[in-house]
Amino acid sequence: MARAVKWKWLPELCVFAFVLVGCLHVLAQRSLSQTHPMPQEKLLEGAKREGKMVWYSSLNINDSKALLDRFEQKYPFVKTELLRAGAEQLLNRILNENRAGRHLFDAVNLTSITALKKAGLLQPHRSREGSAYPNQFRDSDGYWVTLYNLYTVIGYNTKLVGQGEAPKDWHGLLDPKWRGKIGMDQEEYEWYAGMLDYWGEERARKFMRALSGQNIHWRKGHTLIAQLMAAGEFSVGLVYAHRIESMKRAGAPVDWVKTSDPVMVTLAPIAVAAKASHPNAAKLFMDFSLSKEAQVMLQKVNRISGRLDIEPTVPEMHPSKLKLVAIHPGVAEDLTRYSREFQEIFSR
Repeated sequence: MARAVKWKWLPELCVFAFVLVGCLHVLAQRSLSQTHPMPQEKLLEGAKREGKMVWYSSLNINDSKALLDRFEQKYPFVKTELLRAGAEQLLNRILNENRAGRHLFDAVNLTSITALKKAGLLQPHRSREGSAYPNQFRDSDGYWVTLYNLYTVIGYNTKLVGQGEAPKDWHGLLDPKWRGKIGMDQEEYEWYAGMLDYWGEERARKFMRALSGQNIHWRKGHTLIAQLMAAGEFSVGLVYAHRIESMKRAGAPVDWVKTSDPVMVTLAPIAVAAKASHPNAAKLFMDFSLSKEAQVMLQKVNRISGRLDIEPTVPEMHPSKLKLVAIHPGVAEDLTRYSREFQEIFSR
């Protein structure tokens, strides 16, 4: 009798085992796709069938257009479209389109990329180029890799600041001699958040409160701050290193501090849309954008590449010579908090 009951459930057990094996196979395939790049032949075949790719990017129009033009030259079977906008505007557009059930982009380049990942609007693509980038410049789950980097540093006017007189580190800005001589972006929220994360909140807030007493010159935009600093409106400022290097080559009396700990790095990642209409073309474009060829193109227009096999335009910008600390793109998810704290500390 006991044996009869045991055999009675055999068909159900077989069905269960069949379903379980199928599920495990699907999970294994999905895991494989997330840990290994798609074979190049399959990617090319898929991109040829799709024939199109739409890129949403916060990269300026000239640089993004140059990348797309070279991509089309290399892969003439894919025609591209570009929508270029500021990071905040672009994020809001994508979220609004998603709420409306519209999925119009295939690839995206955005500093606040983690907000899209969290909303389920990205798909993983472990680019074959990803291994050329340090871990802090790519997503551990394989969703994004930084397209280019922005180094926030202390810049100074070499006519107003003598050799050896510039601050050696962030705390050097607290010296009374810099009171009324510092320029900062009025929305330096990501740098603020990164410093809190790296130094610890107590130490960082103490520094920020002290800095707020230095009678800061507030302006909007790092390029403007660099230009005004070069013109002598203030002696030092928080600027982007690549902008200062570009201005130096043009003859401007500016330089930047290489000894800061940390040099905060804002990432500008690229990723593939979860519901891309042209997923293979998007993955092909992501691979191309992260390739050495494309990164050298961006470097020639003063963008900083995260690739380890590309020498910087100036030796001092080599990662081994700077204390680089990436600001995780997830900061954007809590930017309201950081902006509120920043405004409260630097109330003006």
